[in-house]
Amino acid sequence: MGVAGSGKTVVGTELARALGVDFVDGDDYHPPENVKKMAAGVPLDDTDRGGWLRALASRIKEAHDSGEGVVVACSALKRTYRDVLRTAAPDVRFVFLNGPKSLIAERLESRRGHYMLASMLESQLATLEPPDADENVIAADITGTPSEIVTGLLARAAR
Repeated sequence: MGVAGSGKTVVGTELARALGVDFVDGDDYHPPENVKKMAAGVPLDDTDRGGWLRALASRIKEAHDSGEGVVVACSALKRTYRDVLRTAAPDVRFVFLNGPKSLIAERLESRRGHYMLASMLESQLATLEPPDADENVIAADITGTPSEIVTGLLARAAR
């Protein structure tokens, strides 16, 4: 979880590979209306995110019920959003990818072919409610390489 540009897809893909589980990119679950809004530079509101979060929760529940793991890349910016995902599997663990605003902005500016505009970073940061200690979360600094981040996550999760 984290704001756009924090590395959710890159780190999530590598983490899923290391764990031998499926990777799900939350961006693929947005309905066309949400994508259209974001592409126009209009931030999503709680109503927009509701169906999207329920769809991701359904995919998490499917993996949980089948006994398979899954890594889901999803902004999950508010605790209430994370609560929706937790309803699918109470033991879900969150990885909070966080780092300097300047690095995230640089990544967004250099990204091509994605509907999320760099200009929307401010709205994402304004919406972000960093997870609390009681949320089963591992915080990860995004200034390292994706491999370094994943190695650190695996070591911390093993403890």
